[in-house]
Amino acid sequence: MRRSPAVPILALLLLAGPIAGCSRPVGNAAPPRVEDGATRLPQQSSTIVVPVTADLAAVERGLDAETPRTLWTIDQHRDVCVEGRRVAGVKVTPDLGCRLVGQVTRGDIRLSGSGERLDITMPVSARIAARDVGGVLSKTATGSAIVHAAATLRVVGDWQPRATLDISYRWRELPGTEVAGQRITFRREADEKLVGIVRRLERDLPRQLERLRPRDDLQKVWAQAFTTIELSKRNPPAWLRVTPRALGVGSYRVEGRHLRLTLAAEALTETFVGDRPANPAVTPLPRPGQVKGRPGLRFFVPVLADYAQLEPVVERTLRKLAARGIDVPGVGPVEAQFGKVTVYATDGGRIAVGVKAQVKPKDGGPTTRGEVWLSALPYNDANSQLVQARDVQLATKTDSAAVDLLVQLLSTVQVQQAVALALRHDFAPDYQRVLAKAQAAIGARREGDFLLSTDVRQVSTGQLQVTGAGLFLPVQAEGDARIEYRPR
Repeated sequence: MRRSPAVPILALLLLAGPIAGCSRPVGNAAPPRVEDGATRLPQQSSTIVVPVTADLAAVERGLDAETPRTLWTIDQHRDVCVEGRRVAGVKVTPDLGCRLVGQVTRGDIRLSGSGERLDITMPVSARIAARDVGGVLSKTATGSAIVHAAATLRVVGDWQPRATLDISYRWRELPGTEVAGQRITFRREADEKLVGIVRRLERDLPRQLERLRPRDDLQKVWAQAFTTIELSKRNPPAWLRVTPRALGVGSYRVEGRHLRLTLAAEALTETFVGDRPANPAVTPLPRPGQVKGRPGLRFFVPVLADYAQLEPVVERTLRKLAARGIDVPGVGPVEAQFGKVTVYATDGGRIAVGVKAQVKPKDGGPTTRGEVWLSALPYNDANSQLVQARDVQLATKTDSAAVDLLVQLLSTVQVQQAVALALRHDFAPDYQRVLAKAQAAIGARREGDFLLSTDVRQVSTGQLQVTGAGLFLPVQAEGDARIEYRPR
């Protein structure tokens, strides 16, 4: 008589149930994944100092070329060079006439000054002969004077320099000589000519300043300031885009042998993360205006922590917790093993934490294996680079009885506190590294004949952002920025 297979088959089916229950992976549903990344940070308004420098030697050369070495010549008859002598009101000798012949020449024109004052000096030498005095004598007179001009410079209209001059001269030695016991001076004739020279300087200095063509240089500065600067190549790739909007006039200043025009450019500064943004469109050089706001360059430096950095930290923390032992309320001590941890961004500014685990009560019972999803809210305190996590909870609900033990395990205070602790991340090392990259990128950057130099002097940490690319910490940097004209 053959044995019926029904009994063993039924027994196998009964055994298969709990075996399948303890070996088939179970868990709650994974929360939605947020894929978007931070690509752009808030715009900043910056004021960049723009010093444009000219060599005073160039202005000197221009004035020298415009001003002849011989300022004037004289060849004229004077009816009275020596007045006749009188005794008791009676003229006893006649007036003596003469012929004045000579010239007045100049030396090298020199420019100097300090601050907003430009000083111009021009030495003048006179050599005038009184010939045929009374038809007999001839005498030569010499003299010297200093022509001095104090100029105040400004920019008007379409970036044209103007000068307000206060010009004077003084004789060191009046041109004159002794003839027949009398002193003959030629100051009146010399003064008439010096007045003309003064007027000429008033006309020529502004023209020489205009030949410096500050507008041409400023147009180059303006056009080259529309640029995009690479802050970092990776982790994350970041770009600073500068868009000038206004140009304000400061003042001319004399610094050593240079004439410096200081301007202030107001610019829009934007930080982009990811692909390089297009350069801003160049606009024409605006007319001189006023620039508001405090001087300095302001921009964001992005600091990014990839979620892959957090996953092994959570794994190690949970494994250490399991080695110390875990009590599940209502169950008691359990044997828990934690495996792969997955972290990514989810809705509501939270991060999802998936934990693969298996758990078995120590007093007996089946082993439950699966993956349970938690979520946490990362945050940072004001101006802090330390990121922490709070509000750790189940990411999604489940009604499956098979995962009750896993859910209970991951819901324990011990586990959730461990997860929160493991999600702490100190951005300080990344922060310092990225700041160093940014400083190197814009610390001294040449564009043609112009040099952009920046010195970061103050940083502040913004509010943490949860993005698809990772935990994103915006750091606002402020510094001194200058664009200088430095021809190669």
